[in-house]
Amino acid sequence: MFKKKALIMVDLQNDFCKGGSLVVPGGDDVVPLANELQSHFDLVVATQDWHPRDHMSFASSHHGHKAGEILEVNGMAQVLWPDHCIQNTKGAEFHPLLRTEAVHKVVHKGVDKKIDSYSAFFDNAHLRSTGLADYLRHEQVADVYIMGLATDYCVKYSALDAQHSGFKVYVIKDACRGVELKPGDSEQAFQEMRAAGVTLVNSRDLLVGVVNQ
Repeated sequence: MFKKKALIMVDLQNDFCKGGSLVVPGGDDVVPLANELQSHFDLVVATQDWHPRDHMSFASSHHGHKAGEILEVNGMAQVLWPDHCIQNTKGAEFHPLLRTEAVHKVVHKGVDKKIDSYSAFFDNAHLRSTGLADYLRHEQVADVYIMGLATDYCVKYSALDAQHSGFKVYVIKDACRGVELKPGDSEQAFQEMRAAGVTLVNSRDLLVGVVNQ
């Protein structure tokens, strides 16, 4: 019977933190929490946006358009972003204060230039799996705890896909930060996750022993 607990740290990368090209407000603040939480889990996974230079989600790939606009690309609504987390660049690297020695697996997403991939599990059209669900099942993981950046995009879609993949999913609310293109986007994301069956928890509760019960 599967019973292990996994922590998924979503996109704790330089470009989403202070000085990066797509700063998530307060993004740096969750890194110490990530470090503190890791030892409380059987398995630790870290994700990285890992885009080619000409990725379709970049505003620079669409002449005359700018970051923040929403276009239809390949039949799907696509938010345009600044160039970010380009493969093998400093911006794509993990935050320098993030401890990674306990990370069991790194998942790269957004590697196909033709489609975006917010989720740690699938691209946005659910055409291609990252293999993460299979990996977690192989490792006998039942419960998935998710934290990181950004609440209203990659955290939300990772949580929803994890839930749909059959895991018991928890999102560590105070260990997430949102982009907030529109005020309230993060709170709406939390509501969507809760409505889908995701449980919202607080890091303090986990650190005093709830995870190990």
